[in-house]
Amino acid sequence: MSDHNSYEEKDTQKNDQIKTEEYSLNDDRRVRTLSPGALVIRRFLRNRVAVTGLIILAVMFVFSFIGGALTPYKEDQLFYRSDFQKKQYAGVKENTELRYVTVSKKSFPSVAQAKFVMARKKGSEGEFSVKGVNYSFKEEGDGFFTIYGDGELAAFATYDIISGSTSDTELPFELQYEIEKAVNAGGGTFELNQETYTAGEDGAVTKDGVEVAYASRYIVQPIMGDVFLTRSFKEELTSAIAEGSNEFAFTDEDGTTAEYTITHDAATESWKVMQQVETKVFDTYSSPSKAHPLGTDRNGMDMLTRLMYGGRVSLYIGFIVVFIETLLGVIMGGISGYCGGWVDNLIMRIVDIFYCIPSMPIIIILGAAMDAMRIDPQIRMIYLMLILGFLGWPGIARLVRGQILSLREQEFMTATEATGIRASRRIFRHLIPNVIPQLIVTMTMSLGSTIITEATLSFLGLGVKFPFASWGNIINDVNDTFVLMNYWFIWIPAGVCLLATVLAFNLVGDGLRDAFDPKMKR
Repeated sequence: MSDHNSYEEKDTQKNDQIKTEEYSLNDDRRVRTLSPGALVIRRFLRNRVAVTGLIILAVMFVFSFIGGALTPYKEDQLFYRSDFQKKQYAGVKENTELRYVTVSKKSFPSVAQAKFVMARKKGSEGEFSVKGVNYSFKEEGDGFFTIYGDGELAAFATYDIISGSTSDTELPFELQYEIEKAVNAGGGTFELNQETYTAGEDGAVTKDGVEVAYASRYIVQPIMGDVFLTRSFKEELTSAIAEGSNEFAFTDEDGTTAEYTITHDAATESWKVMQQVETKVFDTYSSPSKAHPLGTDRNGMDMLTRLMYGGRVSLYIGFIVVFIETLLGVIMGGISGYCGGWVDNLIMRIVDIFYCIPSMPIIIILGAAMDAMRIDPQIRMIYLMLILGFLGWPGIARLVRGQILSLREQEFMTATEATGIRASRRIFRHLIPNVIPQLIVTMTMSLGSTIITEATLSFLGLGVKFPFASWGNIINDVNDTFVLMNYWFIWIPAGVCLLATVLAFNLVGDGLRDAFDPKMKR
């Protein structure tokens, strides 16, 4: 019985010893558990909302940086598709004015043409002189005038358009003149340079049974200079116009049939001939597909790739702007809080001035000025970051100043002063590190607001410019109501990414603030 009691006493002593060792303040494990960094991390990880924000941020960083590196497309890569579009193929107009065919430019200049018009009003025959040259004219047929200069044939005027039947047919002045005479005579045969030509009643002229030219009252001209319109095409076209038809089909010598649309312009009394042509165009606003999971934008670029690269730009700008703000704020706030006196007063007045500056109007004005100067998009992005950083440091400067004012009178600062450490080292090696927890919280929460500011400027067209992408200028497409209503894949993903990132930064900032708070309940 005594042995049993002695065993129980030994077990009790052993358990007490284990408990004493477990809770000993001299134990290394206990010291590590109570370190400030570990406590902050533990408090942060206990905050599920903050951890959720951290996970969202990790996903956005992976999406923007790793996803952008893995995507098979480039940020500014354009995609095309084949599309049938109506394009103007030719123009038609009925000729109602006399056209002059001259032996040479000097034989019947424009001044003589004006005098001819005035003389023709007096009769079908007449004479006039220009610059010492005596001209005479005679009406040979309906709307056909022969004009002589000093007794030699100088030109003829007609309402007909004489065209070659092939693209390489040459029509010298003498041949055009004989054709016009024959056509006005109702057809017939004539000889020129020992060759025989025959003119039909329809205005066609043949040589050895092969058509070489024709006369028509319609001016039919192709839009493209390398296109040649045959007489059969022109005749079918003018026939369709005369019948008042809006469409016609033409089959060429190869058996290929093409359909055309005719539109009448009442203002100019002319007709436009439209043809459906297969054209390579930008693949704009293409719906989501296997090749483009989020479709394409208005420039024919892959939306998913633009979204990834846009995340990079937005995050780059956010971090760099906050870094500039923090750097300026720490320097100015540290000097102000430590030195005090007139230095503190001067820096705080500068801070007050910056608080009074209307930041957004100034940024908008500078953005418009950069538009006017056509600054390169990459340089413009650097200017944007510098401007935002330069205008955002006063808040951090006040925070740092307030913290340093409360720290500089403590014992460890008295010790640094007694040991002769220089002022700059006291500020940046002993005071600023004690402000870092508050700076981390402020910087984290400032990132969200900076990204929102950049997105707002880019949405207004004053921030990041094409070809660079940012979530703000991607959402800029919703300025078009049709895009807003019909192409959800253009703006909703960018809006979700922007919302998630800003919300995540705020959640992480709140979590860090609670973790660094020494009064927080454990």
